[in-house]
Amino acid sequence: MFKRQILCILVVFILTGLIVSSFFPPAYASEKEDEGMNVQAELRKDRVRIKVDGKLFTDYKFSDDLKYPYFYPVNGPRSGESVTTETSEPYPHHHSLFFGCDKVNEGNYWQDTLERGQIISEKVTIEKAEGACVEFTQICIWKRPGAESPFRDTRRIRVSAPSSTLRVIDFELTATALIDVTILKTNHSLFSARMVPELSVNEGGTLVNAQGDTSEKGTWGVHSPWCDYWGSRDGVTEGLAIFNHPGNPWTPPPWFTRDYGFFSPTPMYWLEGDRLDLDAGEGGTLRYRVVVHEGDTKTAGIAQLYDEYQRSME
Repeated sequence: MFKRQILCILVVFILTGLIVSSFFPPAYASEKEDEGMNVQAELRKDRVRIKVDGKLFTDYKFSDDLKYPYFYPVNGPRSGESVTTETSEPYPHHHSLFFGCDKVNEGNYWQDTLERGQIISEKVTIEKAEGACVEFTQICIWKRPGAESPFRDTRRIRVSAPSSTLRVIDFELTATALIDVTILKTNHSLFSARMVPELSVNEGGTLVNAQGDTSEKGTWGVHSPWCDYWGSRDGVTEGLAIFNHPGNPWTPPPWFTRDYGFFSPTPMYWLEGDRLDLDAGEGGTLRYRVVVHEGDTKTAGIAQLYDEYQRSME
């Protein structure tokens, strides 16, 4: 029954194209346009470069030789070093902070060769280049040689820095099925992050969810509105939290987590019937917030930040 409820909600969401109001809430309920640090966005040939007060925070990469677009580095607010890894063993196909999916019409938009599937950028537009936040949009096509494209998606991304200890990425993706699509049960799916090994549970870091469950053993498959992954490196403690948008269909979602540094809010491993079928023209929207922070979960106030995020939806 529990699995059935997850699938029914997901199917209704996607098949009806249900979209909650399209806006990005502030990092804090009280945030105003003139608050926070200055953020700048620059469109380059193969990436959007995001700086905070002139220092690199992240690149959103989308060159045609990549499996899918992704953010890297995702620099901590104190160390200036990435809290995510671009590629590391095990599973070097995990690229930092990204969106992808395996087992889509027998294609693979997560790992393996580009011939098995690729998410390609068609157009990127900077909507707001500087200020308390920056915003850009992107249109992507999912392609595989010798096969029809299953999806086209539109992404809207906002980046802000509400304080010297916080960086915020709001990620919104609206996907439309271009043909009939079948997605089989998979653990390789949707929005995900891969932490640097030094911050992983295996190296002494901490993975914790909203209920206080910890590590892969405590968080794997558990429904929670957020998870935070943090650790210490060279005397600096930093982390990255993913918030599930309260309007997403499986709120709160089950999490696929690993002690080596991977975590993702996704229901696709728990599908009843082991498949999801979509008709051409159907689609839906998913939203997430990423908080890159100094300190541990309590010091960064992750629970309070999520509460403010949730209240901003009301």
